[in-house]
Amino acid sequence: MSSDAIVILRDEHKEIRKLFRDFKSQGDNAVKTKGKIVDKIIEALTVHTYIENEVMYPEIRKRVPELEDDILESYEEHHVADVLVVELAALSPDAERFDAKTTVLIENVEHHIEEEEDEWFPKVREALSRKELREIGEEMLRRREKAPRRPSQPSALKKTVDAIIK
Repeated sequence: MSSDAIVILRDEHKEIRKLFRDFKSQGDNAVKTKGKIVDKIIEALTVHTYIENEVMYPEIRKRVPELEDDILESYEEHHVADVLVVELAALSPDAERFDAKTTVLIENVEHHIEEEEDEWFPKVREALSRKELREIGEEMLRRREKAPRRPSQPSALKKTVDAIIK
């Protein structure tokens, strides 16, 4: 596995997109299956947004100041996803708004991923050395080990509160 920060995030994006495709491919009556897929989506997004917010974004803000606006927008996009994830975690898969809320989450996250990959990842790669990207990636991998898996865990809640207060 590569320790390049951008490679790590792109790999996670692929996994998240696969979960989204799995959800979309289910029929209207696949309530239990959709519930299981959404549980995986919640875990993947909770971990992913945690390591981005705790490591990638602060490092990019320091090292590539011209991306400040992109990073601030990304924090806000994470906040929207965090709110939806918290709401989904509390919903039963057979709830009236479960599919709709999941669809909105998917659309928001897909937009966020496209912006990262198409707009600011190339700028980050151009601005930072391979060594710097590896250092950031290694820290992300360390943080992933202790990252929250559910939005109700204290470190995930802190991330959400920080987004509101900061």
